[in-house]
Amino acid sequence: MSPYLILGFIAIYFLILISISYFTSKNADNDSFFIGNRKSHWFLIALGLIGDSLSGVTFISVPGKVYTDQFSYLQLVFGYLVGYWVISYVLLPVYYKLKLTSIYSYLLTRFGIFSQKTGSFFFILSRLLGAGARLFLAVMTIQIFVFDRLGIDFYLTVAIMIILMIAYTYRGGIKTLVWTDSFQSILLLGGLIFSIVAIASQLDLGFGGMISQVTDSNYSNVFFWDFKEKNYFWKQFLGGAFIAISMTGLDQNMMQKNLSCPNLKDAQKNIMTFSFVMVLVNVLFISLGALLFIYAAKLNIPLDVNNGKVITDRVFPTLALGHLGTIAGLAFIVGLTAATFSSADSVLTTLATSFCIDFMNFELPGKYTDQQKMKIRKIVHLSSALLLFLVIVLFKLGNNKAIIDTILYLAGFTYGPLLGLFAFGLFTKIKPADGLVPFICVLAPVFCYFLDKNSVFWFGGYKIGPELILINGMLTFVLLMFISLFRKKDPVLLSSR
Repeated sequence: MSPYLILGFIAIYFLILISISYFTSKNADNDSFFIGNRKSHWFLIALGLIGDSLSGVTFISVPGKVYTDQFSYLQLVFGYLVGYWVISYVLLPVYYKLKLTSIYSYLLTRFGIFSQKTGSFFFILSRLLGAGARLFLAVMTIQIFVFDRLGIDFYLTVAIMIILMIAYTYRGGIKTLVWTDSFQSILLLGGLIFSIVAIASQLDLGFGGMISQVTDSNYSNVFFWDFKEKNYFWKQFLGGAFIAISMTGLDQNMMQKNLSCPNLKDAQKNIMTFSFVMVLVNVLFISLGALLFIYAAKLNIPLDVNNGKVITDRVFPTLALGHLGTIAGLAFIVGLTAATFSSADSVLTTLATSFCIDFMNFELPGKYTDQQKMKIRKIVHLSSALLLFLVIVLFKLGNNKAIIDTILYLAGFTYGPLLGLFAFGLFTKIKPADGLVPFICVLAPVFCYFLDKNSVFWFGGYKIGPELILINGMLTFVLLMFISLFRKKDPVLLSSR
């Protein structure tokens, strides 16, 4: 496929996003940027969250992983449903009762300023790493099939993509993202469905034949019961539940849009609607993965390998852009671009929100004028973009795993302390020594790192999988209980209960 054709479609795509930004950011102020004036429609947020949650990683990495992991990823997805229920009926009522803009202000209310800044720091770290990994995968794919052919350097490609994201998020913030993410989610779903139809057409399969091919293939095993392996059902299911709670419910990036709903009821409708759609969409993605490998085997298409192993993250782009035809290739590019930027663009906004409120104390009355807040917020927004660029450079230099594995692995370390902090706040009445909280939230992931590296040796072949985030959260909880002994016994009733 011509790189100029692909580039033309990407250019049109961004022109549409910038146009949406122009109309939605008129008369935008700090309240519009941070919380959308709390006037966002729940259905638009639910639609936008699809792209925000899935990203280009799901679009490329999940179908590719079917080759090695079959349909075991669905075990994780089923766990998500439980996690989203907890978000809807446990976390959101707390956030709305306290009228939060940054969810880490809850930690200030419950524990103190060190806990608030620790929670915000771990969010910033988590989101920078996660967004960097997602954007790295998408940009690398576009680089291989477009910009390498045009002689454009990878780092220049990354810089261009980030500048384009800044262009349509710089003024409107959340008010703009509610609309751009909804638009991008529609394109993502369209790219997914069209890719499935294109492969089915190439294989001369109707709807029933396609289902039979997938279910009868060697890839369709969903449930795994060897408790020592990473794909053991209860590891995946419980890991999925706590990943959803942590990476959505304790994540400013995901919650900021939800908190822009007018009321709690609308926010809950948004989350519950989104949760069931997510299951369906992930079923489509893994089905697409099975069809990709069935198609490659039938036509004897060689797959890219490294050290004798198939590079699973390259399977979908290779087939879509090299074998399925022009229309299918364009559908892939549009879907990938939409999936990537619907998840990455909001990061710049929410990183700015978290830093401004939790570190710069924007909500402290009288500390800044509106003009000062606007200036600081824009500086932080641009600084976040620079940090995102540097993280992508690090992934370019050092990542060798499937990106979906990398993201879930890193989440186990960076979101675990958030899980422990919020659980301790919600389910106990104890107030630990606030000044020791940062040390606890560093100590727990360090211990988990050594546990993960040595679990096979220490526990007779047991491999830690997605349950790492739960272990990390539980360890943080226990250590918080321990440091509470260094305070006088003055239990504090939760202001949120």
